[in-house]
Amino acid sequence: MRNRRLFLSICMLSVAALPLSGVRSFSGNLAVAAGSEDHGGQITSRYDGFNHETIVTLKKMKVTCAGSGGNFKDACVSIVATLHCPGVQLDYVRYATLQLVFETKDWDQRHALDQRELSVVANGETLRLGRMDLLVQSVDTLMSETLQIEVPYAAFKKIALAETVDLSVGPSRFALRDKNLMALRDLHNLVKLATGS
Repeated sequence: MRNRRLFLSICMLSVAALPLSGVRSFSGNLAVAAGSEDHGGQITSRYDGFNHETIVTLKKMKVTCAGSGGNFKDACVSIVATLHCPGVQLDYVRYATLQLVFETKDWDQRHALDQRELSVVANGETLRLGRMDLLVQSVDTLMSETLQIEVPYAAFKKIALAETVDLSVGPSRFALRDKNLMALRDLHNLVKLATGS
């Protein structure tokens, strides 16, 4: 038991010693808020004791309000990216999740079940990542739809390190901005070992 406590203490100290870009705060429970004046994104980290994993997230970040074609001609699109690291560490990522948030004034515009296939073109390479799940759909002043997919870390790494990234979900198509790509690179740089299954 004593060795286990010592091991966990060493893990916590090694995580605390990692260089974190734009770190604003850090505590022993791995709570960190990072932001960069260059890209404006916010990155947080926390330990999830129920799932025994460290979760590092790029919070909701605007991609475009110029619309995305298809059903969402007048929509704002945002992205959320999360890395899932088993245990109390930032050395290894098991997988990543990507969320796309569509917001529009036209409440009847949404992605039907057969319009949720996510494809990404990163530096000219096409990644067919599969069907996104509907996470949240709400109708208030704006119609908001959040789609989510779990992807291998290797696919996330290709996206994060690419110079150009275009996404399509069914008929909706849009490109990540330079600021989005910088934020995804910052998220990627928080982990030391770029592997995952």
